[in-house]
Amino acid sequence: MAGFNTVWEIAQFPLYQIWLEGSFREQTFAIVHCTIGDIMIAAASLALVYALIGRGEWPHRRFWATALATTAFGVAYTVFSEWQNVSVRGSWAYRDIMPLVPPFGTGLAPLLQWTILPLAAFVLTRRVSRA
Repeated sequence: MAGFNTVWEIAQFPLYQIWLEGSFREQTFAIVHCTIGDIMIAAASLALVYALIGRGEWPHRRFWATALATTAFGVAYTVFSEWQNVSVRGSWAYRDIMPLVPPFGTGLAPLLQWTILPLAAFVLTRRVSRA
């Protein structure tokens, strides 16, 4: 997830206002900060799901239930966090080119990030665990 999220954060960066207004140092800090946050979200989501539905035999048993629930927690947290930081706190802002998803006006890029990347990481985990 760390590698996937680093690449994604850099790729989606032009969709945020800091791309236009931030200094190189601010931009670098934002990418590093957001990537670390992504890693923490992924770890917390997996730990929570594993505690709720995981078993000692994971990843060989209940693999897809764990993968889908972890992804769902990541998406739910992302919707909350984007709403909190964009609409309530104003910690960051989307550019007008960021597609928004109702009902909270969440950016499409972070939603796709938390839909695609966890599943890709789980598929990779599954392949490695079978090897």
